[in-house]
Amino acid sequence: MQKTSRLAFIDAMKGVGCIAIVLHHLAIYGPMSEVVSQVAPNLIEGLILYARLAVQMFFVLAGFMVASQMAPEGHTVFRAPASLIWKRYKRLVTPFLFAVACATLITAIVRPWFVHDSLSDAPSIAQLLAHAFLMHDLLDLQALSAGVWFVAIDFQLFAATVLMTALMHRTSEKWRAAFPILIILLSAISLFAINRYSAYENYAPYFFGAYGLGMLSYWSTRPARAGVGLAVICVLSVMALILEFRSSISVAFATAVLVSIASQTGWLARWPKPGLLTWLGHRSYSIFLIHYGVCIAFNAVWSKLFPTGVVINALGMLAAVLASVGAGALLYRYVESQQGVIGRNKKTSLLLAVVIAALVIESITW
Repeated sequence: MQKTSRLAFIDAMKGVGCIAIVLHHLAIYGPMSEVVSQVAPNLIEGLILYARLAVQMFFVLAGFMVASQMAPEGHTVFRAPASLIWKRYKRLVTPFLFAVACATLITAIVRPWFVHDSLSDAPSIAQLLAHAFLMHDLLDLQALSAGVWFVAIDFQLFAATVLMTALMHRTSEKWRAAFPILIILLSAISLFAINRYSAYENYAPYFFGAYGLGMLSYWSTRPARAGVGLAVICVLSVMALILEFRSSISVAFATAVLVSIASQTGWLARWPKPGLLTWLGHRSYSIFLIHYGVCIAFNAVWSKLFPTGVVINALGMLAAVLASVGAGALLYRYVESQQGVIGRNKKTSLLLAVVIAALVIESITW
């Protein structure tokens, strides 16, 4: 398989996935969706129940990419673990902080005249700090934006995999080659046991099954492991689904098989050609982060201007999707794709100003 920093097929999948997540949250967080559901209840219910499953695809794709970087041939490749973990943390948290700050400010502005369950409570300093360190769920603090749990879990999964890779690299050559077996065992434990209990969903092991399937899907693209790798994916997934059917695992299974086959047949590197979906894929993380605040703003405005009317509220949902894409593109351009965003500079000053403004508005209105 050709190794590239960007693969159009994966970017296209990310593009579809991020739009699905935006629609999912629009369906959950009314009132626009509540009006639309009067004539299209099955559509809204479908978005609520099934569009959220796109996050499983992201976990598989993340596992695929980390395997290509940490152990492309199944053997661990030595890299400084602390440096890699810190680099990942900065990449995830920098745009995350800007998105949470925007969501917090928008919530503070609309709170006095928009009463809805989708609004988070006024934040505390401790809560903001917990978000900055990706520990809000671990400390049982309310999230200030939708989907922020995903960022924390992604970081946990990456950090755990990097540490396992570093530890395996310190062993003999024989044990280094057994790294895929370790991933298979950990994936099986997650799929067969941990993932069946929602009490563990704030922790990486709950999702390691999907992440591990992604890693296995990468190794299945290597010529010497193609058949065996795909067979292991199928056996693990089918056994997990027989033990207890879970839609999330079926989506992870389908994604891992699709990516594996796409790579073995050459689709992954050459199809589709770069276009709208790949453009969205490049910006999918920023769109995912920023869309909650945008959707809250549209719902608040529409609730005042257009409290009824199915067509106008459906158009409002569409406008919220497009605005989320636009806001995500700006976040990607000026924050996610830039180096050294956090520091003594104008962007960090702006971030702090937004947070302070949100806290001041909240203190005045309450």
